[in-house]
Amino acid sequence: MLSKPTSNLSPYLLKTLIANKTPSLLSCFSCRSPVNPITQFAFHPRKSSPHFCTTAAAAAGAGDGATLIRKERTYVNNRHQKLQMSGKAEKRARHESPSGKLLHLLGRCSRDNNFEEALRLYDDALINNVPLNVEHYNMLLYLCSSSSSDLGLKRGFDIYKQMGSGDKDCKVAPNEATFTTMARLAAAKEDPEMAFDLVKRMKEGYKVYEMLQRLRTTVRQVSEDTAMLIEEWFRSDSAMGVGVMNWDVGKVKEAVVKGGGGWHGQGWFGKGKWKVTRTEMDEMGVCKSCGEKLVSVDIDPLETENFASSLSTLACQRETRADFLQFQEWLQKHGPFDAVVDGANVGHITQNYFVFNQLKSAVNATRKLSPSNKLPLVILHSGRVKGQHVGSTKNMTTLQYWKESGALYVTPQGSNDDWYWLYAAISSKCLLVTNDEMRDHLFELLGTSFFPRWKEKHQVRLSVTRNGLKFHMPPPYSIVIQESEQGSWHIPTVTGDDIETRRQWWGFHNDDTSYHMHGCERAEFVSLEAGCKEEQDEVDLTEAFKVFDGNNDGFISETELQKELRKIGFTLQKEDGR
Repeated sequence: MLSKPTSNLSPYLLKTLIANKTPSLLSCFSCRSPVNPITQFAFHPRKSSPHFCTTAAAAAGAGDGATLIRKERTYVNNRHQKLQMSGKAEKRARHESPSGKLLHLLGRCSRDNNFEEALRLYDDALINNVPLNVEHYNMLLYLCSSSSSDLGLKRGFDIYKQMGSGDKDCKVAPNEATFTTMARLAAAKEDPEMAFDLVKRMKEGYKVYEMLQRLRTTVRQVSEDTAMLIEEWFRSDSAMGVGVMNWDVGKVKEAVVKGGGGWHGQGWFGKGKWKVTRTEMDEMGVCKSCGEKLVSVDIDPLETENFASSLSTLACQRETRADFLQFQEWLQKHGPFDAVVDGANVGHITQNYFVFNQLKSAVNATRKLSPSNKLPLVILHSGRVKGQHVGSTKNMTTLQYWKESGALYVTPQGSNDDWYWLYAAISSKCLLVTNDEMRDHLFELLGTSFFPRWKEKHQVRLSVTRNGLKFHMPPPYSIVIQESEQGSWHIPTVTGDDIETRRQWWGFHNDDTSYHMHGCERAEFVSLEAGCKEEQDEVDLTEAFKVFDGNNDGFISETELQKELRKIGFTLQKEDGR
């Protein structure tokens, strides 16, 4: 913090000076101009300024201590207002600058898919020497890659080259969005040299290791285009010599525990050619290619509590506050639960109309998931418990039984039941039975940091087979880029969901690290017959709860995810004798 200049006297000191009757000293201080706390130079206010205090007035005793105090407070308040105004003015200036205006216009072109207008704006910017940043270039490259014309391909490559042209100050560093877009252009042009140049620039501009760590903390799974770029790098000669042959195993284990699991951040391990495979994981998270077992990355319980609190605040803003507060009180009285069922969604699994018997079957099966055989909490909208939605008297009896057991909550008319079942599941730290993908506007409000990790560990999805409902439990491992203690990498793509089709992964393993693996946990290879065996339609749900439950809210140590990308370069590797 900036220290307050001694010439800007506090009200207490001013009172002391006045009480001691030292007008000459007061005159000395009052004649000095206040000091700007940022520049440390004196202000020179005009005589008409409300803060101006003349030496004559102070010397003659024209103003008493209270007047001086008021003037000092007025000056301080106005000074803070000016500083706040300067911040707003600076932001306005950025938007109104040539670069800011260009970014706004390119954004409009991107929304309208107006490729020709974007190129015209770009050409004008080059003529007028308008500074461009990576956001400008990414919008232009995206429009070029979306164009089906040869002109789009040509101009896309020209714009990409322009990013790296000029002197050092004029070059613009590409990011992952740039590389992904250029990969599309390279594929469309069938230009392998261009693809290799992209990978080379990734190495030079990013240190691929840092980029992978950044991807791990932001996107979790990568697109096929990005996966192709990563594959190219691991197959390159550059990748063969970046790792170390000896490393501190204890330090690596400590880093894994400190980070919550799934990464260590200590740099590349091993030298030589990387084995690159497209692979899948079995139900326990064992790679079918290399046999390594993926881990479940911990969630800090404090994160869960904070998220539940934020969700409650947001729900009270979007819903009728009194209704949601009443639900929270009810939940405290009847909870916590082992599972929460999204009644409306489960009743619509395979058809576009609500089937109560389908919901009842899911509730009974979910009850078997609980070691205590406790009913799950069923959330239903008020419209779903009346008339044709319920059907027979037998179903009404079932609803009454759930209600009397404290296992049914009916949301009021006009409410969005999504808020209710989501809050109940998060606050109870339990499983959530729903096929809702949770991608609409409501869930976008929740952000992309905590919520996807929670959803992955707690959502139970359903499918209908010839033998009835089939439960798809949360995986016992995290579907996120993982770096093992031995230096291998497993990178999930967005292809597949492990229900309709198996999720596709890329595995990168260096055989030169194998001698370090004798003391590490390594899953046994699954036989070909077992690996190809289809999943059974019926499973022991009690055992499934124990084995497949991804509800790993236990916490080894405080999770400290990297706030900044680690700066691990080739120079450090050489210094360590690598």
